[in-house]
Amino acid sequence: MGALDAAFIQEAEQRPDLKMVEGEGIPMIDLSDSPARTREELAAEIGDACKKWGFFQVVNHGVPLGLRKRVEELVKEFFDQPPEEKEKVKRDEVHPMGYHDGEHTKNVRDWKEVFDFFLQDPTLIPALSHPEDKSLRKLTNQWPQSPPQFRETCEEYAREVENLAFKLLELISLSLGLPADKFNGYFKEQTSFLRFNHYPPCPQPELALGVGRHKDGGALTVLSQDSVGGLQIQRRSDGEWISIRPTPDAYVINLGNAMQVWTNDLYWSAEHRVVVNTEKERFSVPFFFFPGHHVSVKPLDEITNEENPPKYKEFNWGVFFAMRNRSDYKKQEVENIQIDHFKVSE
Repeated sequence: MGALDAAFIQEAEQRPDLKMVEGEGIPMIDLSDSPARTREELAAEIGDACKKWGFFQVVNHGVPLGLRKRVEELVKEFFDQPPEEKEKVKRDEVHPMGYHDGEHTKNVRDWKEVFDFFLQDPTLIPALSHPEDKSLRKLTNQWPQSPPQFRETCEEYAREVENLAFKLLELISLSLGLPADKFNGYFKEQTSFLRFNHYPPCPQPELALGVGRHKDGGALTVLSQDSVGGLQIQRRSDGEWISIRPTPDAYVINLGNAMQVWTNDLYWSAEHRVVVNTEKERFSVPFFFFPGHHVSVKPLDEITNEENPPKYKEFNWGVFFAMRNRSDYKKQEVENIQIDHFKVSE
């Protein structure tokens, strides 16, 4: 990526504290079957983490560790290739899946490069050519020829983390006192995608961020990270930034905006960011579990009442996703769409 230039420099108040001491850890939850714990008790444990943190880690999650290791090796092999090889599958506003090294968060360029692919290929999203347009765009993945077996391994891994995401979705539903399959129908024709992140060493990590502060948009994110570390989350109780120590073989789970809206702010979508360093590259693989383009997102009727009225207006997920996706490539004149824009006036 070369020397740090002005495009990467964060505003003074957003620059990371590289001397930050790790605080209280986010909950670690064991998903294995246990005769000493019912499914409802496991769901309650997850619900408590969703209320207090919006983040937790899971072990004994069912994703084959050998497959995960193969993916990690392929990710490094892909990013180690020369730029001209990676750019054969470079993404743009017309083809939003593939390789990219110029993404922006909050209008500041991130110190990273990525490779994205949809879980479902093709995936349908609104065209958004004009306000009254109800037509859909059909988006497809771009796959590199190298490394060998890249596509096959990626697709196999995607289905495994999808299974984990549905398992967690059902436990979250149970934690709310709802049927386990309450949310499942929202994920027909889902817009979910996976991302491979590469954060190279940075010459001035006190000025830049691998990913700037943000909240994920969908239901939840299933994150595999390596041992280097760098993920920080904003604690719900006091707004302090907390570093998340990597745990071998665990997945980091965080809730997205859609879940916060469905639960009417009972559960939390925490702001988070990634810090970088001068010595070690870092890799991570998030799976963004997103609803179908047709889904209307609003607080659930089962949760709202006169004492707890809806805090958000209804919005269409596909439009929300399409607008956010288009803002990644360059600076915008106005703030990107956020769930706060759908807040009901007090």
